[in-house]
Amino acid sequence: MQRAAAAVLILVTPLAIAHAQASSTKARAKTAAPAPVVPASKPPAAPAAPRSGQASERLDGIAAVVNDDVILESDVEEQLYLFLSQAHIRPDSTMVDSMRTQVLDQIVDFKLVVAEAKKQGLSLTPNDLKMVAQQAEESLQQTRQRFQTADEFRQALEHDNTSEAKLREKYKSDLSEQVLAQRLRDKQLPKQKVTAAEAEAYFQAHSDKFPKVPAQVKLQVIQIPPAADSVADARAHAKIIEIRKRLTSGGEKFAKVAGEVSEDENTARSGGDLGFLPRGALDVSLDQAVAAARLNEVSAPVRSTAGWHVFEVLERDTMKTVAGRDSSDHAGQPVLESHLRHILIRVPLDDNDIARARSLAAKIRAEAARGGDFGALARRYSKYQGQADPDGDLGYVSLGAFQPNIRMGIDTVAVGHVSAVLENPVGFNIFKVNDRKPERPYQIDEIRDQLLSAVEEIKDRERWEAWVRTLRGKAHIEIRHS
Repeated sequence: MQRAAAAVLILVTPLAIAHAQASSTKARAKTAAPAPVVPASKPPAAPAAPRSGQASERLDGIAAVVNDDVILESDVEEQLYLFLSQAHIRPDSTMVDSMRTQVLDQIVDFKLVVAEAKKQGLSLTPNDLKMVAQQAEESLQQTRQRFQTADEFRQALEHDNTSEAKLREKYKSDLSEQVLAQRLRDKQLPKQKVTAAEAEAYFQAHSDKFPKVPAQVKLQVIQIPPAADSVADARAHAKIIEIRKRLTSGGEKFAKVAGEVSEDENTARSGGDLGFLPRGALDVSLDQAVAAARLNEVSAPVRSTAGWHVFEVLERDTMKTVAGRDSSDHAGQPVLESHLRHILIRVPLDDNDIARARSLAAKIRAEAARGGDFGALARRYSKYQGQADPDGDLGYVSLGAFQPNIRMGIDTVAVGHVSAVLENPVGFNIFKVNDRKPERPYQIDEIRDQLLSAVEEIKDRERWEAWVRTLRGKAHIEIRHS
């Protein structure tokens, strides 16, 4: 089965992100994965679907004319908004202007590449069309799931003067263009191999083209998530156990029961189907349970921040890139996705639950600031579900792994001291800073196992960018300003 990777910017609708920023409960502070030697090379993102909000004020402006095509200001604003949302950064106005210019340049290049692909007679194969249609449908489903209710999703569509059908066609069109762009890149500039000696010489001569080891801090964490009172949790737990009995002992169909009882409104109507999800897309507890589950078996009840779940893993497959290739992680291992469905019984939180957690976090922070044993406090109180030892030790972490408010809250803390109580969607967090390491260049021995592929990728990207500049030189490009 071939599917495009879900990481493509255009596949996360802006209207969904706008809502998810206000209501998501899945985000959490995590330790960063080791940085790749070279950032992943990908074709420029195609324009995204319209979003609710400020960009709607710019819908009719023309940002640029490329031959006989136009780029709307809204195209630029949507891509800029998506990038900022996904990168979790809050740049100042000067940086935003600079980034807007870069986004516009990327869209111009993308349009030129797609036009050249069509000019050369490239087209999508039947398998491509099937993959694009499937990924568009999965993306539409993921968009629905970012809203708490079907009615909220419908209202967002109406606000943006669009519909599910139009959004689906938008996804298909954008994905098709990205596949065409990748086809042209593969045809025009096939990859060139380099030897180990050439790669090492390139690194020594062009170390500035490689990213640096980011600044890191050695942290311990105590996390206090709001918790529903025991009566509400027990009631939901008892309910999910009865539901599981209907599926295992009663022999009822999972999709039928999900449609009747699941409190995830967005998936209940499709039998609880969550589609294909990569590792890390769910709460840690769910993520671990899904990774360990056998295919086509009803899971034991699993608690997440939303409530109690039972689920089935229907299929596992390797995530595919837009061009249909297997995706791999920094270690070269395949990136797997699980196709699953679930039933959720929510355990709602009220203001008292949140206030209780906030008060406990403030009490723990005060004790730690007075010199209390941070590890002992973590062992006693912390509910952090990420990769940490019992003392809450996260090891060395790049600050880029955290949300902006967490990052800023840690950045000013002196070594040996504790942060203020820092809130994220999971709960209330206290960090102790035990050491700091400044940014530095990589040593060749640290990246030797990645060096060949890194140098090949840099050289391929440089050749591609030079070739795209020749397209620019032959095109009529008119940049306009509002």
